[in-house]
Amino acid sequence: RTRKVFSGLAMPLNAEDSGALCLFSTAAGYTYTLPAAQKGLWFDFLVTVTITSVAAKVICASGDFLLGSVHQSPDSTTLVAAHAANGTTHLAYSSDGTTTGGYAGDWLRVTAISSTQWVVQGFSLATGTEATPFATS
Repeated sequence: RTRKVFSGLAMPLNAEDSGALCLFSTAAGYTYTLPAAQKGLWFDFLVTVTITSVAAKVICASGDFLLGSVHQSPDSTTLVAAHAANGTTHLAYSSDGTTTGGYAGDWLRVTAISSTQWVVQGFSLATGTEATPFATS
């Protein structure tokens, strides 16, 4: 089976797109919207061009939430920070090209584990004082 690859456009994803590689391939970020969660759906996201404006954003469908964590390495230290999505209020992942990630090479995988939750795992680089990429809107 050939894997779907999406690149360079804001778009809603469909359940039929499960397993797709979704690229953030322009410096001006954009948004991918996940379909309604169904157990077993999954998507990979990869930043191929560092974000310099707006944000690279992944947002849940209405009523769905993110659970899990992203590890982040700040540019000024060898320490790694973990940022957690709580599964009940976090519905978006947003990396801005600075403190919340968004650098070429950053990656994220989301996997639906129920009809309302997506588990998140990933890694990003941050500059300055790192901050959580998870948001409630």
